[in-house]
Amino acid sequence: MNEFKKYLSFLVSLGQYITLISDVIIATLKKPPSWWLIRDQLYAMGVLSLPVVAMTGFSTGLVLAAQSFYQLADKGLAGATGIMVAKAMITELGPILTAFMITGRVGAAMCAELGTMKVTEQIDALRSMSVDPNRYLISPRFLSGVFMMPLLTIFSVFMGIFGGYLLSIYFFNLPPANFWDPIRYYVNFFDCFVGLFKAIIFGILTVTICCYKGMKTEGGAAGVGESTTSSVVICYTFILFTNFLITLGLNTLHSEINRLFE
Repeated sequence: MNEFKKYLSFLVSLGQYITLISDVIIATLKKPPSWWLIRDQLYAMGVLSLPVVAMTGFSTGLVLAAQSFYQLADKGLAGATGIMVAKAMITELGPILTAFMITGRVGAAMCAELGTMKVTEQIDALRSMSVDPNRYLISPRFLSGVFMMPLLTIFSVFMGIFGGYLLSIYFFNLPPANFWDPIRYYVNFFDCFVGLFKAIIFGILTVTICCYKGMKTEGGAAGVGESTTSSVVICYTFILFTNFLITLGLNTLHSEINRLFE
């Protein structure tokens, strides 16, 4: 019986989450939020996240270059180091690690802020003044997530490849042409599309999940802490699972399209 209640509760929460997304999209299309609300969220999510995204991307590129070179050099494939770094950063690690950093730095703050407003009845006060909380509170965050997550991912990828380049050239003494030339030939438009598509999806997941958990917060200060923790854990889980589905789906579709046109 308890298992059935948990399953039913999960379905109810899933339905409420999907309803929240649709309500936010409808509210945004009907009457977009004020520019100053969007501007503040763009600054908080984008500009203030640049240092942590830069450090994450750069250090990941260093590790990828080191591991790739050590594994490939004794097999005469040291020239593939650039490909390994670029492919991994563009299609997988860039979008995932950027989403993780944004979830931890911005998503948790969103959930805590909205959760505090919920338990102190500020959201009810907005409704009493005929202000739509979805348009006023969630829509600016939603738009900033969709817009800034791809840009931050591109920046993270750039820093990762740059870090891998520096290590390969100045530590492993790999000629610059051996690092860059294979990237030009083997990294294609599809790889870039996969990375950007993942970034957009991860941005939507991060913002909507954290906002949903914040809007459903109950139980005072303790409830805010629980909602914030659970929102981060749920975001990480959904990002990893969604990443697998997107990778499998897009690559399968790409392979079938190539087979049809051969």
